[in-house]
Amino acid sequence: MNSRVTVLAPTPRRRTALARRLAPVVFLAPAVLLMLVFLVYPLVDSFRLSLFEWNGLGAGRVFVGLGNWAELLHDTQFRHALRNNLLLALLSVLIQLPIALALALLLERAGRGSQWLKILYFLPLLFSSVALGVVFKNILDPNFGPLNALLQAIDLPWLAQDWLGDTRLALLSVALVVCWQNIPFHMILFMAGLASFPRELAEAARLDGARPAKVFWTIQLPWLRGTLRVAAMLAVIGSLRYFDLVYVMTGGGPEGASELMATYMYRTVFSSYRLGYGSTIASAMFLVVTLIAALGLRLTRRFATPV
Repeated sequence: MNSRVTVLAPTPRRRTALARRLAPVVFLAPAVLLMLVFLVYPLVDSFRLSLFEWNGLGAGRVFVGLGNWAELLHDTQFRHALRNNLLLALLSVLIQLPIALALALLLERAGRGSQWLKILYFLPLLFSSVALGVVFKNILDPNFGPLNALLQAIDLPWLAQDWLGDTRLALLSVALVVCWQNIPFHMILFMAGLASFPRELAEAARLDGARPAKVFWTIQLPWLRGTLRVAAMLAVIGSLRYFDLVYVMTGGGPEGASELMATYMYRTVFSSYRLGYGSTIASAMFLVVTLIAALGLRLTRRFATPV
């Protein structure tokens, strides 16, 4: 007795359902592959290298286990760099956010011509950090820089300083340049938050006799609290991983006054030729940034507002 096996051809409906399930996989696969190759693999390899003592050149790789991590816990230079990073993050929040919010409010009320002002204020964010570092290093030069020359010309010679060579001023000078470059980003963020603000609330408050300042403090600012928290988190995270502009302007000096975790890691790897310990510093940076980002995300989820 012959048995006949019937193979059902996929119906158009089945093919459509299969295509819908596969479409996200096909579109996401290149991005996931790039992340695995250029993000996940280097991260895992950095943690792996932190278990070795190696100069990065020869084959003499020595397994030390958690020895590099134990050294990091007692490394005063790393603690100093971490403190400078946290101070830079604090200055970034205190300087960038108020100025960015003020510019967003001004541009919102500027009316005609505001488009050109938006482009003008956004330009610093488009410049290369390395190029900005070179420009401001020349501007702040104590002997030939235009800033000290201007102070001399307006009879304020006592204000002329060695901005990048003084241990008391180096980090502050670098922080001001960092803030100047990143203020436009937060300005755009606040402008997006203000664009979602219901105009009828402000109009109702004005009809009740509230002045613009009171409308801002009692209605607009509470509306932007979620945006403020997001901006603060981004400013802090960006400050914790800053490298290029600081390295070009000061190289971490003078005497480590502007040393950050990233510049310390760079010097450890490429000047001291300690790739294993440099990988430990990089891994510690990742853990610090991840911890602060997780705390920030938890806050932003609790106090989320439309952006």
